[in-house]
Amino acid sequence: MQNDIEEICLSCQADIEKALTHQLSEYQVIRAGRANPHILDKIFIDYYGAPTPLNQMASITVPEARVLAISVWDASQVKNVIKAIAASDIGITPNDDGKIIRLIFPALTEERRRDIVKNVKKLAEDTKIAIRSARRDAMDMLKDLEKEGMISQDEQSAGEKEVQKLIDSAIDKVEDVCKAKEKEIMEV
Repeated sequence: MQNDIEEICLSCQADIEKALTHQLSEYQVIRAGRANPHILDKIFIDYYGAPTPLNQMASITVPEARVLAISVWDASQVKNVIKAIAASDIGITPNDDGKIIRLIFPALTEERRRDIVKNVKKLAEDTKIAIRSARRDAMDMLKDLEKEGMISQDEQSAGEKEVQKLIDSAIDKVEDVCKAKEKEIMEV
């Protein structure tokens, strides 16, 4: 009986962790006025017929606060990398000298910072929705166990309280991460 409740809590915790991990990975890609190599994580290049992540075919460094330097290992692919970066939605035009591609991040305007913060808050809200969905699934499983007579109403109630503790903790984490990212973006 108790094992069933623990399994439900563990399942709920796994769903929460997935939602939090997704939020953090999305936040890494968001541009905050500084050069961040993770902004290139979603860029793929057609490398001899296979879509290849940029970070697997080049070294990406941050020589200055607002500059990314991309050193492509296969010099014949520099043009393809430039095309892929230009076609992506990062909003930065690549400059190259034939060997090294430089991405120069312009300073963000106040208006652009506010737009980015809106996106950050939307991602946080989406994460909260995913977490609440995990709660709903766990609560439904607990109700089903109680209906089938596998647990008592008291055990169901205790299980629901345990799930709610997990949810409250996770939503606090989402808020903390969101506030930290918002502060980072609004920093001039």
